[in-house]
Amino acid sequence: MSNDKITPNLRENKMGTMPIGKLLFTMALPMIIAMVVQALYNVIDSLFVSWYSEDGVAALALAFPVQNILIGFATGVGVGVNSLLSKSLGENDQKAANRAAGNGIFLALIATGLFMLFGIFGSRPFFSIQSDNPATVNLGTEYIAICCIGSLGIFVEVLGERLLQSSGRTFYTLITQGTGAVVNIILDPILIWGIPALGIPEMGIAGAAFATVIGQWIAAILTIIFNLKCNPEVQFSLKTICPRKSAIVPILTVGIPSIIMVGIGSIMNFSMNQLLQSMDPTETAVKVFGIYFKLQSFFFMPLFGLNNATISIVAYNYGARNPKRITGTLLRACISALCVMIAGLLIFQIFPDQLLGIFNLSEDFMVKGRSALKIISLCFPFAAFGIALSASFQALGNGIYSTIVSLCRQMLVLLPAAYLLSLTGEVINVWWAFPIAECVSLAVTILLFSNIYRKKIKTL
Repeated sequence: MSNDKITPNLRENKMGTMPIGKLLFTMALPMIIAMVVQALYNVIDSLFVSWYSEDGVAALALAFPVQNILIGFATGVGVGVNSLLSKSLGENDQKAANRAAGNGIFLALIATGLFMLFGIFGSRPFFSIQSDNPATVNLGTEYIAICCIGSLGIFVEVLGERLLQSSGRTFYTLITQGTGAVVNIILDPILIWGIPALGIPEMGIAGAAFATVIGQWIAAILTIIFNLKCNPEVQFSLKTICPRKSAIVPILTVGIPSIIMVGIGSIMNFSMNQLLQSMDPTETAVKVFGIYFKLQSFFFMPLFGLNNATISIVAYNYGARNPKRITGTLLRACISALCVMIAGLLIFQIFPDQLLGIFNLSEDFMVKGRSALKIISLCFPFAAFGIALSASFQALGNGIYSTIVSLCRQMLVLLPAAYLLSLTGEVINVWWAFPIAECVSLAVTILLFSNIYRKKIKTL
């Protein structure tokens, strides 16, 4: 095909013509909003539970790895279905598109069954190996069992949202996610403390779990309605749910790496909780780490939304052989990410007491939490550059580079550094492992990027 035939198509596609700054903003904003809504889910339960029970905060911190991997499985299946469905629609293969959606439902049901079994039989052993505090074990078991047994909601929600996204109906996903979060916010205090006058009993931490599950189920029901009423590109039937190797293999090929990436984070979180438990039997350090992880998501989640938009733009312009737009996009992504993370750094440095104070915990928690937020947040600017640059790895077909960087950030450097610093016997020293890990992972990212730039971008 000659160049004069290609040029008109490029002129019609905004990713090849729109000013890069405007393009990145318009593509990233919906994803950032969606990510911030997800961050709300992480914080809401901890906020209300902290007002109800300090032991409950430790329970939620220890539960986070399971919640994270649960969402990771849902996202992995959803991403795999999204990829296969988009490809099938692009090929005008309606049967293949329907099979992708149906087999996504089949895989979601299988995964739901596994998590339900874990909720019934594995939740108490999981907490028993992490804590010697009976209150923490009981509360954590109660919370995670409800979340896992009711996990069909999150699987249907995520899968339904990916089906809408694959056909370009992203606006509906903002409605589903926003509605789910609002329902969670409203129900948390009602179900935790109860309203005796209305016959609603006090449920404690179980109420927080039910509020989360109900929010997910309502969002899931909305995705079903939107897909049936507003998404004609996908047609459902029992026949399409029947497992087919031609659909399951491509879904898992794309989805499993995504699950592994989330799994790495869950392993890091679990390992850090174990390390902090061994240093602080009062579980205050675990509570601090759990609260920090929820708060930092308000800055890291927008970064990942920006990252997703960057991947799409870079991938398109790599195919269009336009190196200037690739480097221009990456430069603006780095600047935008740095602005977000500098804002996060300043907030964590200047207002740690205000951030921690909303959780209404002990003075010991405030003292240890203040130090943790100030030290860990020093890694934010390094993380900004590392995460923004790593978008080029996935966009240019070098996903293994992203895995290497993620491993450095969350396991290969962070955990050994945390362990060595724990030998000092001071919890405050362990927090320095985060800036150390981000500095090392940024150096690795720059080395890998220089290699990919030399081989793939410079030669265009």
